[in-house]
Amino acid sequence: MNAIQRLVSPRSVAVIGASADPAKTAGRPVSYLRKHGFGGAIYPVNPKVESIDGLRCYPDIASLPEVPDVGIVLLGAERAHLAVRELADKGAGAAIVLASGYTETGAEGARRQAQLIEAAGSMRLLGPNTIGLVNLTDNIPLSASGALEMDAFPAGNIGVVSQSGGILGALLSRAAARGIGLSKLISTSNEVDLDLADFMDYLADDDATRVVALYIESVRNPEAFRRAALKCARAGKPVVAFKIGRSESGARAAVSHTGALAGADRMYDALFEQLGVIRAQSFSDLLDIPAALATGRRLKGKRIAILTSTGGAGTLVSDSLGLAGFETPPPDEDTAPKLRALQKGDHAALDRNPIDVTLAGLQPDLLRAAIRTLLDSKGYDAVAVIVGSSGVAMPDLMANAIGDCLAETDKPVVAYVSPHAPQALALLNRNGVPAFADPEGCSVAFDAMLRAARVPADEDVGTPALPAPQLDRFGTGSLDEAAAKALFAAFGVPVAREVVVGNGDEAAAAARSFGANVVLKLLSAQITHKSDIGGVAVNVPPEGIAARLDRMAADVRGATGSAPKRYLVQEMVREGVEVIVGMHRDALGTAILLGMGGVTAELFGDTTLRLLPGNGGLTRGAALQMVQRLKTAPLLQGFRGRPRADVDALADAIVSFSRMVATLGDSLVEAEINPLFVLPQGQGVVAADGVAVLADGDRR
Repeated sequence: MNAIQRLVSPRSVAVIGASADPAKTAGRPVSYLRKHGFGGAIYPVNPKVESIDGLRCYPDIASLPEVPDVGIVLLGAERAHLAVRELADKGAGAAIVLASGYTETGAEGARRQAQLIEAAGSMRLLGPNTIGLVNLTDNIPLSASGALEMDAFPAGNIGVVSQSGGILGALLSRAAARGIGLSKLISTSNEVDLDLADFMDYLADDDATRVVALYIESVRNPEAFRRAALKCARAGKPVVAFKIGRSESGARAAVSHTGALAGADRMYDALFEQLGVIRAQSFSDLLDIPAALATGRRLKGKRIAILTSTGGAGTLVSDSLGLAGFETPPPDEDTAPKLRALQKGDHAALDRNPIDVTLAGLQPDLLRAAIRTLLDSKGYDAVAVIVGSSGVAMPDLMANAIGDCLAETDKPVVAYVSPHAPQALALLNRNGVPAFADPEGCSVAFDAMLRAARVPADEDVGTPALPAPQLDRFGTGSLDEAAAKALFAAFGVPVAREVVVGNGDEAAAAARSFGANVVLKLLSAQITHKSDIGGVAVNVPPEGIAARLDRMAADVRGATGSAPKRYLVQEMVREGVEVIVGMHRDALGTAILLGMGGVTAELFGDTTLRLLPGNGGLTRGAALQMVQRLKTAPLLQGFRGRPRADVDALADAIVSFSRMVATLGDSLVEAEINPLFVLPQGQGVVAADGVAVLADGDRR
C-alpha cells in the first residue's frame, strides 16, 4: 500500500489536538469517524484529556501504541510543524494539516510553510489550509467539515478533487440533496506536497471511481497534470474541471497581437481540450456533468428525441438543445408508425418531436413503450424525458418506467424535472437516470457525453526540435521586421521577397527590381505596429515610391518625433487569405496560436491555441486540426466561389514555426507572423510581416 492509499484508506488515524467537545472544530474529526462507522483504530492526542468519546486519549504522538497511517493535525500554524515532525519521525504514512496561515497570508506564512515541508521529510502532506478528505466508498471521513453531520454519505462513483477547502462541504451537501453519489472527496488547498495530479493519478486506478471532477484555482504542475489526465483517459475515466478565475484577461502588455489574443484562461481551454478534459462552465455543471458521465453511456451522434408530458417544457428543452448544436428531428418512417400504434384515441401526439403525451395521461405502459421505441430507433442517438407535474406526483412510477428501459440499450437517457421537485430529482439520479432542474442541464449533459466519447491523442508526440542557428547574427531584444523574417526563414517558413533601403533612390531601384507595384514599410525594431503611425503603404508604383517615402518619413516624424532611418521595400502579395501565427508562453507551457490575421486580428479574435508537446513542435495533424477549428475556416476552403487556399502549405508553415519555438526555448521571448498570406492551392504561403523578441545572453 503506497502513501496515498494509506492516506485515503487508512487502517489507523491519529487526531492531534483533538477536543472532547464535538461542537468544536477540533472535536469533529473523532466524532465523524465514530459517527460514520470507521472500522480502524482512532487515536486522539491531547495531553489535557484522558478520553474522548470513550476512546483513550494519548498525551503525545510518541505515546501512540502503533504507527498511524494518517495523522490529522488540528494545531495552529505556529505549532503544526512540530506535530508533523513527530509523525514523520514515527513513520506515519501522511499528515493532514488543517491550519491556515501559510503562503496565503504573506512572507511570514511562507516561512511557516517552508518549515512545514522541512518537518515532513519523506512523509506525504495534504494541505495545509485544507478541510481534509472523505472516502465515501469506505465511510472514512478525515475532515472537520460541518457537512459531515449528515447521517449517511451519498456513496457513488464520482471522485472529486478540490483546491478549495470550503467547496468540499458545498459539493458533498449538494450531491446528497441531488441523489448524486461520490466515491472520494479531497481538498488539496495549498498543495505543499500532494496536489491535483497526485489524486487524479490515484483515482485513475481506483475501482470505485468512474469519473473525476476537479475544482481548480490553478494548475501548479502542468506536466504532472498532463500525465495524470492522460492516464485517466486511458483508463476510460472522463475528467471534468471547473476552473475559477475566468474573468482574468490574461493579456499582458506585449509587442505582438498574440499577447492580447492568448490570455491565461484561453491557455486552460487549450490544455483541457488537448487532454480530453471536459470544462464545466458553471459550478452546477461540476455535479451535473459527472452525474451524466457516471452512467458510463456515451453519445454517438447529435439526434435527440424529446418525450414530454408537458408541452411547454418540451419546447424549453428543444430550444436549449438547438442552441447547443443538437438536432431534434421528427420520428423517421420506421419509428413514426410504431409510435402511432401506441395511441389510444387521438390524445397523444407521438409522431413529432417533442413527442407529446400530455393529454394521454400518466400511463406507465405507454411511457415504457414510447421510451423503448425511441431508444430502438435508428433515427435517434439519445432520449430526453420530461417529467411534468403528473410525473412528480408519482416519482417512483416515472423513475421505474425510465429505469426499466435502460438495460436494453447503451444510448443515453436523461430527465428534465419541470416543476420544482427536489425529491423526484434525487430519486431519478439514485436510479441511474441523470436528472436536471433546468432545461439547459440536458444539453450540457449530452454535450459532455459526446465529448467523452472522443479519446485524446497522445500528447507526448511531437516533431523533433531542430539544431539552433547562431542567434548572434539576429541580435537581441525586439528584432526589426527584416531580422524577424530572416529568423523565420531559417526554420523553413517562406517569406516575402524584400530589400532594406535608406532613401528614395534606393527604394526606387529596389521597386524596379521587382517589376511591379510594391509595399513600402518603416523598418524599426522599436515600432512593431507600423500601420498605426502611417508606416505602411501598399500598391506603390516604382516611379512614385521616392515621393511616398518622403511622405511616410514626415508622417512617422509627426507621430514619434523622429524620422526613420531605414525602410523595407517588399513584393506585393495580391492574393490569399491573411492569417496570424504566433506563440504564447505562461506557467502552463508554450502554445502556438493560429487565427485570421491582418489589421483586424484583435478585432475579430477568431483564434485557436495548441500547447506544444514536451518533445518538440506540433505534428502536421495537430496543425490541420487548428485550421479546422477556426470559425472562418471556410474562407480557406473555397467559401462562396473563392479559390481554395493552400491549407497543406499553411499546416507546413505552422509546424515549421512551432519547431522554431521548441528549438529556441526560452531564448525566444515572443514571435508572430501577421499576416501570413495563404495563397491559392498549390502556390504555398508567404510571411509578409513578423515580430520576434530574443532574450539577451543572460536568459539563454
